[in-house]
Amino acid sequence: MNQLIIKKLDDKGVLAADLSHLMDQSNIEFHAIDCVNWATYPYQPAVKFRIAHSQQGILINYQVEEEAVRAKYGEDNGSVWTDSCVEFFLIPANDGIYYNIETNCAGTVLIGAGADRNTRERAPQEILSHIQRWSSLGREPFSERVGKCTWELSLIIPYTSFFKHSIQSLAGATIRGNFYKCGDELPTPHFLSWNRIEIEKPDFHRPDYFGELSFE
Repeated sequence: MNQLIIKKLDDKGVLAADLSHLMDQSNIEFHAIDCVNWATYPYQPAVKFRIAHSQQGILINYQVEEEAVRAKYGEDNGSVWTDSCVEFFLIPANDGIYYNIETNCAGTVLIGAGADRNTRERAPQEILSHIQRWSSLGREPFSERVGKCTWELSLIIPYTSFFKHSIQSLAGATIRGNFYKCGDELPTPHFLSWNRIEIEKPDFHRPDYFGELSFE
């Protein structure tokens, strides 16, 4: 099982657009999303992420290089997993409820919560609107672009995003989670994970295959 130690940063006044620079200054290291779990989907774009936490919430910076990109969905809670999409799943408390935070390359976000795939509840827009997003490709939706593309996405996810709980901080907590890259409707569909998933068919809703995340 993969393990991460997640540093705490002072991000007072920092916007999502500044997050990459802050993480550079703070020596926050990258981790690869590179597990090809299913031989039917061998394509492996270059994907890495780095993560920290603060008084505001969870800070994530993704960097991706792939052969085609798409951001068809511009409204939150749309089918962003069919676009060029990065995802963070986590169990922030000890009750088995996990959150899926899925974001396409234009910063459109979907958040669901529940104990399993079939009991998901979507976050209301008033919750989603507080997530800061920055994308190197801009925030407007666009149709498929074929050809090598490198893009970057930064998110500041406040603790209020975990709308089924009342979480003020994760400092000192050790929880479970996983990170993913997918693109269900891209020319070459793919399903990569940070922590390996050992099942027959693609399914990211598998908390039994989450890794360990320890927050300083």
